[in-house]
Amino acid sequence: MRPSRFHLLFCLLALFGAAAPSAATELQVRIGYLAYTPDSGPLLSNVIPEPADAGRRGAELAIIDSNSTGRFLKQVYSLEVIERDDGASLIEAAEALHRQGVRLFVVNAPAATLSQLSARLDGSLLFNAGSADDALRQHQCLANVLHTLPSRAMLADALAQFLAVRRWTRWLLIGGATADDAAYAAALKRAAKRFGHQIVAEKPWSFDNDQRRSAQAEMPLFTQTTEYDVVLVADERGDFGEYLPYQTWYPRPVAGTQGLTATAWHKTVETFGAAQLQKRFEALAGRWMNDRDYAAWIAVRSIASAVTRLQQADAAAIRSLALSEQLPLDGFKGRKLSYRPWNGQLRQPIPLVHPRALVSTSPQEGFLHPHNEMDSLGYDRPEVSCELAVNAN
Repeated sequence: MRPSRFHLLFCLLALFGAAAPSAATELQVRIGYLAYTPDSGPLLSNVIPEPADAGRRGAELAIIDSNSTGRFLKQVYSLEVIERDDGASLIEAAEALHRQGVRLFVVNAPAATLSQLSARLDGSLLFNAGSADDALRQHQCLANVLHTLPSRAMLADALAQFLAVRRWTRWLLIGGATADDAAYAAALKRAAKRFGHQIVAEKPWSFDNDQRRSAQAEMPLFTQTTEYDVVLVADERGDFGEYLPYQTWYPRPVAGTQGLTATAWHKTVETFGAAQLQKRFEALAGRWMNDRDYAAWIAVRSIASAVTRLQQADAAAIRSLALSEQLPLDGFKGRKLSYRPWNGQLRQPIPLVHPRALVSTSPQEGFLHPHNEMDSLGYDRPEVSCELAVNAN
């Protein structure tokens, strides 16, 4: 017996009726990307500038990665980008996005702006992908902020461990004039004390001339002091540090913000599947992936991993899962990554690089810890006056 027209129509309606709820159950995950990078002022040298889109490109790649797997789980990720040239307008635009219902944010901004955003975006979860400020991880911990960019303390400890292994224990410390330089120098001093190094001399950089023409004459005399094993430089802006290698009074290596550098990510990181991440990023952005890009990428991937585990995009639930140390994270660094429950800092190995090669990765072998060797980098639990996990639920 042939089916009637009414029977066929009934079957079609049943088919479309079953498909409609499927589309409606897609989980929409909206993520805001907030960026503000203050003008650093005139530089004393023509160093290669930071890419204008640093950070954002990493977040964009993570959205692509998350949607490639999310479509099988009925999850749709979108990135809403706000980039401003001053902090006040960034906060105003972020509040407008918050009023539209966005509760998950990746922030590439200085510590002061991040603190204001934390206070203004009530009920949200922010991932800090732009500030290495140590105070945010030690005593000014923000309850709704997790940190994917390593702190200055983590970077300094990573260097200090490697220098201890090489027995380069006598340091000449040269610091720049900016507040950021002073903060990095303070982190180096802390690391020196922590890992048994001696700062034999400390010199402030107070010159205001361009070193391109005079480094060969001035740098050897400037670095003449008590004999040292290595020169540690704190020059985050890049005013003079690039001219120290091969120009020191003693033939010694240079490390810190120039020379041998500790960083979250670098082109020379290729193991544990990192080469594939590098290639995908370069195809998207047309340049190398840097530490801000990686911090933004892993922030978005943290959100996606939590959403997959929880089957929801609630900011408080994601925060609670992250601080429980049960959030599965693969960051192409050869170790399972997790967030420290006391200050929200992402645990991660730190590459030590020079411009064209990976030299080593910290934590170094032999630097043990009762809970996790990666906690030998940066502020450990007893050194921190806050405990985010207490309010995680």
